[in-house]
Amino acid sequence: MRNLFYPLVLLITVMLSSCEGPQGPPGPPGFNGQDGLDADEYAALSFERIVDFQYFNDSGLQEAIVNLPFDILDSDVVLVYRLEAIVEIDGIPTEAWSALPQNFFLNDTDIIQYVFNHTFADVQLLIDGNFDLSTLGPDFTQDQVFRFVIVPADAINGVDVSSLDTLMTLENLIWIEE
Repeated sequence: MRNLFYPLVLLITVMLSSCEGPQGPPGPPGFNGQDGLDADEYAALSFERIVDFQYFNDSGLQEAIVNLPFDILDSDVVLVYRLEAIVEIDGIPTEAWSALPQNFFLNDTDIIQYVFNHTFADVQLLIDGNFDLSTLGPDFTQDQVFRFVIVPADAINGVDVSSLDTLMTLENLIWIEE
């Protein structure tokens, strides 16, 4: 009798716990995805802007604000690259990009540095230096081309972000340019 009691209790328990009740409320909606992407892939968004800096007396810095054209999470990473030059490789014009922060030594004592900070809505570009930046010429402040790369935080773990070429060859990133 004892050998029959335990399987019977187990059978009744399973039957009672597998009953269905009324459906609960729906969960919160998720983020919109892209068709055709595997669950392991992440989309790195990028765009370029031509920027003119403006000098501000209160900060003593050259500044520019660039609004992000994409919705990003607070945890996502924004990387900024400045177009350094267009060089020829095998007769093909090729863009040469430098990661920010970027320093320039203008003479024996003057130094400037391109730096940035960002929120989920915009990027603030700054030129800092050790002299009166209101005298900085247009070669450094006008018509500067920047590339902005937004990388999901999950995809950037352990990646060297100082090289744009390295980022562009990552297997788990899909590049979407505006």
